[in-house]
Parts: sequence; C-alpha cells; structure tokens
Amino acid sequence: MPFPSKPRTVLVTGAAKRLGAAIALDLAAHGWNVAVHYRHSAHEAQQTIEACAGHGVRSAGFAADFEDENAVRQLLPQVVQHFGTVDAVVNSASLFAFDDASSFSYQSLQVHMQSNVAAPLLLAQALAAHWRERDGLHPQEWAGQGLHTGVVVNLLDQKLWNPNPDFLSYTLSKAALEAANTMLAQALAPRLRVVGVAPGLTLTSDFLDDESFAHLHRLSPLGRSSTAHDVAHAVRFALENQSLTGTTLLVDGGQHLMRFERDFSKMV
Repeated sequence: MPFPSKPRTVLVTGAAKRLGAAIALDLAAHGWNVAVHYRHSAHEAQQTIEACAGHGVRSAGFAADFEDENAVRQLLPQVVQHFGTVDAVVNSASLFAFDDASSFSYQSLQVHMQSNVAAPLLLAQALAAHWRERDGLHPQEWAGQGLHTGVVVNLLDQKLWNPNPDFLSYTLSKAALEAANTMLAQALAPRLRVVGVAPGLTLTSDFLDDESFAHLHRLSPLGRSSTAHDVAHAVRFALENQSLTGTTLLVDGGQHLMRFERDFSKMV
C-alpha cells in the first residue's frame, strides 16, 4: 500500500531532549515534518527543531503542560493549524518519579495518570477527530478505500513484562497505557492504528553514574539493552507498517525475559 507522496507530519511529545529528541530527529531524517512538544525545556526544544529542519523538513515547537487538560486539548489543534494536517502522534513524554508501596499517595498516582495516560488518550482522541474531519467518510467507506492510516505510538516500558515494586505509580500508569493500546486500537480502527513500543534501559539518568549504567545496560540475553537509535527505529517501523495495531514491540535486548528484583536505578 503506497504512502502519500506529500510529506507526513508527526507530533512527538517530550521531544526537546533525550529519547523524544532522538525519535524526532530520526523521523525528520526520513522525511517526516515534526511538531516538537515540550513542557519547560524551550531551549532544548529549539535545538531539536533546528536539527530536524536541517534534514529539509518542516519543524516547529509547541509547549503544553500535560497536567493541564485544557492545554492538552489545545495541543493537536495548534499543530494542525500550523502544519495543515497531522498524520501521527508519538507519545514519548513521561513522568518518572519514585514511589513505592510505603510512600504511595493519591497525589503521586494522579499526576502520573494525568501525564502518562490521560494526555496520550486525549491526543489519540484529537487525532481521530482530525482524521474524521479531513476525509468525511463513514468507517466502512474508509476501510474499502485501501487508504493509509493515521498512527498513535505509545512509549511503554519493559518493566510491564518484568515487574518490580519500585516506581509504583509510574508502573501503574504505563500498565494503564498498555491496556489503552488495545481499547484504542479497537475503537479508532480503521482510520487509526495504535502501537506500543517498550524500551529497556536506554539512556542514563541522574540515578546512575556512567559505570553503573554501562553494567546494567549489559544485563540482557543479548548482552545489550536498547539504544536510542533502536527505539527510534522501532517507532518509525510502527508508524510505517500498515499491518501493526493493538500490539507492542519490546525493544530491550530481551531484558523483559530476565528477573530483576529492583528497578535499574535501585540496583547500584
């Protein structure tokens, strides 16, 4: 099934830095116009925008706080207004704050669910509405046309297949998002596909020094976990493969096959 000849546009959330930036740059390098979402990292977002534009595509930045429902609801329409149309959303932005069974609170779960579940759901809802408006076809008419689909890609975590008790609210929110993949794939077909991508330990953080990260990164059946390039490549595959929906690609070197009693950040 051929893709349209005109450039496609993707909104990548959390694209100012780290994994979101790597995804944005990979897609730009392969011809996608990129809407760069950020929260506070305006300087880093501008760097991502300029790097994307260096590949000869259009790129622009859009700020939104994912704990603010109104800001999330306005985000995709703003991107549509700027680019004219949007073909895909990659939900990379994620809150990752520590809690466990002893420190869990309503507030911790609430903020994780807002940022990591409610915001991606609202963006999928908005993308579906945008696609309905731009073609005006009944779902049965759409299915019979053999048209390419819109796509939502949700970044998950190998922790869901290899659970441990750390980062309780974060893990619960990602579990909810993984469940939403199935329901959204059912509800939004045939116009939209919904695919999960679950990385393993990919980038270091404030929790790990370089030596600890290198050691933990090697803890997998393949002797290495995912790199940012691996994850970005998987996201692009999910966006472009027209037969994928309602499933998750685990990109982790097999870390989900191993048993870890603690989160990586607590294994040092």
